[in-house]
Amino acid sequence: MKYKTNHTVHPEDFKSYGTEKIREQFLVENVFEPDEISLVYTMYDRLIVGGAMPVNKKLQIESIDALKSEYFLKRREIGIINVGSEGKIIADGVAYNLNYKDALYLGKGTKEVSFESVNKKNPAKYYINSAPAHKEYPNKLVTLADAEVLKLGSLETSNERQINKLLVSSVVDSCQLQMGMTELKPGSVWNTMPPHTHDRRMEAYFYFEVPKGQAICHFMGEPQETRHIWMQNDQAVISPYWSLHSAAGTSNYNFIWGMAGENMDYTDMDGIEPNQLK
Repeated sequence: MKYKTNHTVHPEDFKSYGTEKIREQFLVENVFEPDEISLVYTMYDRLIVGGAMPVNKKLQIESIDALKSEYFLKRREIGIINVGSEGKIIADGVAYNLNYKDALYLGKGTKEVSFESVNKKNPAKYYINSAPAHKEYPNKLVTLADAEVLKLGSLETSNERQINKLLVSSVVDSCQLQMGMTELKPGSVWNTMPPHTHDRRMEAYFYFEVPKGQAICHFMGEPQETRHIWMQNDQAVISPYWSLHSAAGTSNYNFIWGMAGENMDYTDMDGIEPNQLK
């Protein structure tokens, strides 16, 4: 296991950041490393973002020094979505088989968690979000077929998309963590457009299924002072509570959104019209 700590940034300071500083502070470039669990511990609502990619061996998630706890989920919950081939997660002796785009919620108090791939030549890739938890909730596997589906946008506005709510309050009980996956239709490139902010929660976006040779332009910052980050396949970005989070790709793509914060209301957001952006 390896991890790094990501500190918070004041929006006034953010206005002076150049390309390198923005990427250093908010971009998670290497989510997946063979036979490693790679994590970023962010001070935004103490969300942990990362990935596990078992190839030749089983990977066990251990506590990190920043948590000062006996085991990783002693005071936390975790959401995991498989964006690779078939895999298996064992949590306190119970095995969960995860196919492509399946999700698993593990609650506070789960002591032993390990990750495996069924085929090391085509390994599983587990995208991870973890947040502090105050109560124990049951562990639950959520397949793509179990998701609550929302269809938004249109081809005319280049944002026809399907939102799959996987680990949300209407599907699984959790303390504050919510996760889901948005799939853009061919010909559509904009996500979260019109954009929004929400002071009560922060988010992390993970982009995947970005075709080879294509890229994502992720927009962030305050609505009247926006910046952008160019991103590649299998990369994540941290979005502070004061920042909008939207993107356009040079092709259609998928992304996973994860949220933590004060409430569990999916619709709690402050909308921004496109013609108001600067």
